Amino acid sequence: MHLTALILTLGLLWPVDPPPPEILRGWQPPPGPYAAGHRGVDLAAPPGTPVLAPTAGTVTFAGPVGGHGVLTLALPNSGAPPLRTTFTPVTPLVEPGTRVTAGTPIARVAPGTHCPESCLHWGLLRGDQYLNPLPLTPRAPSRLLPTGTPA
Repeated sequence: MHLTALILTLGLLWPVDPPPPEILRGWQPPPGPYAAGHRGVDLAAPPGTPVLAPTAGTVTFAGPVGGHGVLTLALPNSGAPPLRTTFTPVTPLVEPGTRVTAGTPIARVAPGTHCPESCLHWGLLRGDQYLNPLPLTPRAPSRLLPTGTPA
């Protein structure tokens, strides 16, 4: 399924409350697989903040990677290979194999050194390709102004 079609069908919830959270650092795709970049978005969230499943899915990983807690959620009906959304640094609340519904608490933000301020790093992947999760989130409707009108 094409990512544009998924935007209309998935409509991911924000993984932390209150929505929309402050975005501390946006998605900056790397120019190559091993190059520097930012393979997700950083959302402002203090330690202990509940991390909510942005949609129904199955937890495929919950544990430490490189000294930080990580949780991965596979999204059903999102094409092949399925989309996976990742969260770090977290303390997982559910085990791999757990099926969850949208809005289910799946982890808590853990203290970490990913951001200068406390944050939740939220990633999105299809296979080994990193994608921007923000286009899948709810947005306020656009408001068009007539031409020649001061903004």
